[in-house]
Amino acid sequence: MRSTARLIGALTGVTLLAACAPTPGPAGRPPAAPAGADPLATTPPRPGARTADPTPAATCSPEGILITELGVSAAMGLRAMGLELVNCGDRPYELSGYPAVRLRDADGDPITVRIIPGAAPITAGFDHPPSRIVLAPGERAGAALIWRNLVTDPTVVATNGTALDVAPMAGRPAYPVALDGPIDLGNTGRLGVSAWERRKRGPATDAPAPPAPPSPTTPPVNPLAHQSPVRERPYRTLLR
Repeated sequence: MRSTARLIGALTGVTLLAACAPTPGPAGRPPAAPAGADPLATTPPRPGARTADPTPAATCSPEGILITELGVSAAMGLRAMGLELVNCGDRPYELSGYPAVRLRDADGDPITVRIIPGAAPITAGFDHPPSRIVLAPGERAGAALIWRNLVTDPTVVATNGTALDVAPMAGRPAYPVALDGPIDLGNTGRLGVSAWERRKRGPATDAPAPPAPPSPTTPPVNPLAHQSPVRERPYRTLLR
């Protein structure tokens, strides 16, 4: 009698385990989830699916510099984007003149743009003369890109630069600079560039938090104005 009871108990246990086991699916498919299981937790990833690649962090270039965007100030169609160059190498780095920039479209093709040193035909306040700068390791320099988002000719397609390459000076290697948004030139075809200026070291050189949107009558602020140049020269933001 006891042997019969033990046999019945063993058969009952096997039956219960079989009921809880996953049901085999068709060939090439995973087994079905047990009853009551969360299907989202047990569903495997789709074959061939790719996870989103993280945005690569900016790194020091082979010549020992790093160029980044500081943000854009905008008002009444006028835009001013700050650029910062930091000497991340282990030796002095010399600058003189203007950044050499190139815009590319969404397909990666170069955009034909007239580069204006000083931006005088676009607006005033960015036309300080270039000077020779020698940056020690860890020191920084700043410049600005200036343009107007205007569409004055309906027959000309508006231009949006979605990628930016910047060389410290003409003749030196150019490096891609990550943008927070497009450089929307409208159909003006013009991009102003200010000369490099030395920037002070320290926490004040960090990019500021984005300000509240300016009123339509407020001219754009200098994107480098949160940190005064060493020469302590006042900055003008007059519109033409």
